[in-house]
Amino acid sequence: MKVLITGVAGFIGFHVARRCLQEGYQVVGIDNMNDYYNPKLKRERLSQLTHEQFSFYQGDLTDVEFVNNTFEEGSPTHVLHFAAQAGVRYSLKAPATYIQSNIVGFFHVIEASKVQQVEHFVYASSSSVYGANRNAPFSEHTSTEHPVNLYAATKKSNEMIAHSYSHLFHLPTTGLRFFTVYGPWGRPDMAPHLFTDAIIDGKTFEVYGEGQVLRDFTYINDIVDGVMMVLNSKSKSNQSWNACDPDPASSHAPYNIYNIGNSTPVKVIDFIEMLERYIGKKANKDFKPLSKSEVQLTHADMTRFAKEFNFRPKTSLDEGVKEFVEWYRSYY
Repeated sequence: MKVLITGVAGFIGFHVARRCLQEGYQVVGIDNMNDYYNPKLKRERLSQLTHEQFSFYQGDLTDVEFVNNTFEEGSPTHVLHFAAQAGVRYSLKAPATYIQSNIVGFFHVIEASKVQQVEHFVYASSSSVYGANRNAPFSEHTSTEHPVNLYAATKKSNEMIAHSYSHLFHLPTTGLRFFTVYGPWGRPDMAPHLFTDAIIDGKTFEVYGEGQVLRDFTYINDIVDGVMMVLNSKSKSNQSWNACDPDPASSHAPYNIYNIGNSTPVKVIDFIEMLERYIGKKANKDFKPLSKSEVQLTHADMTRFAKEFNFRPKTSLDEGVKEFVEWYRSYY
């Protein structure tokens, strides 16, 4: 197996690449190393991937010539597409970046995957696609037609593009809706990192939704376990799929959508209290109302994934927060 991983210097891409190398796969990594957050962290993630089975290509997925050349040289059998412009709030400031990275870039990668005839195209979607849906826990079988921010809309677009390629070209595709991933080597723009930094430094930080927002925090190791299970199980068509009562989670084509979450949402204020306990300092919180671009709740229904892959997350929130704080102190 030769796996091409986009966003390989990113949080999830790095962890998955490391696991692939540990399991003996060849890995072709792509990343543009942009400065959305400090590229130093990306370079240091990459330094952990030094291996004779790893090759790295720096470039932008919006550059179709770069993408095509990398696929030709790398000759991957499988693709894990994690590269994207992340962040809900940033999408309000720089919407064009999301269209270019998350839609144009996605198209270039899936088109190259079709030409290369890869065996399985796996890509990162997001819990954000559930948008205005309040029917929790969020199931893959429910509608996701009401995104509340542009980031979510681009992820929903990815799922639809993937389906068209599965239908037209029989390209096996699997979309993974990740739920609030955290852990060592995490992105510094995400809440766990921002909260930890502020608590340690004694700085006041903003807490949206009065701290009552619920998030399904999922530890990175559990995400990686789920990704590896999917990578090794090529997407198949649903033989009982009914066009008169279509299931959004599957298709007559080799296309599937799965949640990967902890399925145990907690209030953000409770998450902060766990950080306080392991850091040994009290937080200085500035409560703010929830913005229109964010949702009150994320909660993964893991029934489908658990049934098909015999998967259960192994890491409790308490364990995960402890591991994250220990890494943060050692790194910073």
